[in-house]
Amino acid sequence: MAKLTRVVSRIRSGGASTRRKGSFGDNALLKVKLPEWRTKIVLGGLSLGFLALAGKVIYLQAFSTSYLQKQGEARYARTIDLPASRGKIVDRNGTVLASSLPASSVWVEPDQFAARSDQKIQLAKLLNLSSKELDAKLSDEDRSFVYLQRQVDASIAEQISSLGIRGIHRQREYKRYYPEGETMAHVVGFTNIEDRGQEGIELALNGDLSGQAGHRRVIKDNLGRVVEDVIPLREPVNGQDVQLSIDSKVQFHAFAALKEAVKEYNAESGAVVVLDVVTGEVLALANWPTYNPNQRSRLSGQQLRNRVMTDTFEPGSTMKPFTTALALETGRVKPLTMIQTAPGKMTIGSHTIHDSHAHGMLTVEEILQKSSNIGTAKMALQMAPKEMWDFYANLGLGQAPKLGFPGAAAGRIRPFKSWKPIEQATMSYGHGLSVSLIQLARAYSVFARDGELLPVSLIRQNQAAPGVQVVKVETARAVRKMLEMAAGPGGTAPKAYVQGYRVAGKTGTAHKQENGRYVNKYVSSFVGFAPVSAPRVVVAVMIDDPKGKIYFGGDVAAPIFARITNDALRSLRVAPDAPMLPLKTSDLGLSDSPALVSLSRGPQ
Repeated sequence: MAKLTRVVSRIRSGGASTRRKGSFGDNALLKVKLPEWRTKIVLGGLSLGFLALAGKVIYLQAFSTSYLQKQGEARYARTIDLPASRGKIVDRNGTVLASSLPASSVWVEPDQFAARSDQKIQLAKLLNLSSKELDAKLSDEDRSFVYLQRQVDASIAEQISSLGIRGIHRQREYKRYYPEGETMAHVVGFTNIEDRGQEGIELALNGDLSGQAGHRRVIKDNLGRVVEDVIPLREPVNGQDVQLSIDSKVQFHAFAALKEAVKEYNAESGAVVVLDVVTGEVLALANWPTYNPNQRSRLSGQQLRNRVMTDTFEPGSTMKPFTTALALETGRVKPLTMIQTAPGKMTIGSHTIHDSHAHGMLTVEEILQKSSNIGTAKMALQMAPKEMWDFYANLGLGQAPKLGFPGAAAGRIRPFKSWKPIEQATMSYGHGLSVSLIQLARAYSVFARDGELLPVSLIRQNQAAPGVQVVKVETARAVRKMLEMAAGPGGTAPKAYVQGYRVAGKTGTAHKQENGRYVNKYVSSFVGFAPVSAPRVVVAVMIDDPKGKIYFGGDVAAPIFARITNDALRSLRVAPDAPMLPLKTSDLGLSDSPALVSLSRGPQ
């Protein structure tokens, strides 16, 4: 027993010794003592890190709230422009000439774009683009904004949105539409893709028509769809409507007659303007060639030119009534004063002027009726150059019409101090100076309004603006009588006859200049008014370079005047003032003389 007790004791003491030698506390690494300073540094570093994080949290939460909110909104909030609707343009009777239709601009974020192949095909088809054109627009991933198409019809834009393509967006805008098309193109003009006026009234009154765009704040999803309105920042202010003086019915008739005539005579171009004698308003303004403002992909300068306003030309014999009026006004002649025009030519210095026919002795009335260059020049040479220049200036010639219309030309009348006798003579019958058709039409209203000259307007007027008395009533009425003779049997324009109405007017046939020399090309014109008993409209017609043997103003322009005047008076419901009797074609009709001057050695 004692022996057993000693064995157990040895075993126990050996096991304890074994545990001490293999215990965790015997690990050599644990016996290494770290320096106390290192422990403090690590603890301090950890404390500083926690303090920095705490400071950053406090800074962001307390001092950068607005910045963080802006950064967050940038991911989901957008400011959308609210375009203003451009004002309508209407004629004097309220017929719409230009209006804005709802449309959309379709744009893309290339870096966000994601679509299946069938969706891309449908998108290209809706935008009327080829696959290559669409891929080219989508290829620039460095850009965050690319227009796919502007002014897309609302129905097409809806179909594009329904495709559900990521990265495709649409924005509301307006597309300008012109119901009258080419008939009213040079009056109304057009706007560009940004809805800013580029021509015509659209340009002249762009500020009134444009309005002011608005803005609103919205929340959008990742497909660009608006999911919530936040706040309207500014409501859009629509543009003002503009009512023109133009009568669309009169305009239609004037345009149709001009277009037909230019094509009939194979002319280079033509222009027509119709004025209301009572108010000075423009009732019609037409040019050919023209363009369709709804389809402007292939516009040329020839189509865009508003010849009534911007083109100037030598008026030829249409200036003779003004020379006659000044001679009457200053008392140098009377309507029945006799002037010798034989032998149909007159030499001034080294130049000779001609009449188309030799007439002999003529009264002042007959000089204008038969369009004698010789008789008109003899009256002009009795006057001082300054008298003629002042009179032309009082008529508005040599000055741009104050219509507020872009590109209106001033024409040209040289300073009177430099006039030579031959220049004064030729200017008296319309050569050596230039005018626009609107200037000429306005000047003729002096004879229709008993000597008063009114401002001309393209905007509807409730009443006539104050005018200026240019010549005495007696002078205006005397010239009016002569102009009625010129437009009747024995005059240069019997083809200006209008059934049921007395008409008055004067033809013009002027050589054109090319490279500073007169050539055998002509500008044929006619300016007149009706009815003579109580004038209501002035109609001016200009045909540039009619081809062929027929080129005199009485043959080319006078019939256009007759057609337009007839339609205008009936559209305006003006009562007839003459019997409904057709004019016999056998009645005598003389041509005004396009001949200018020649050297004394022989005819030009």
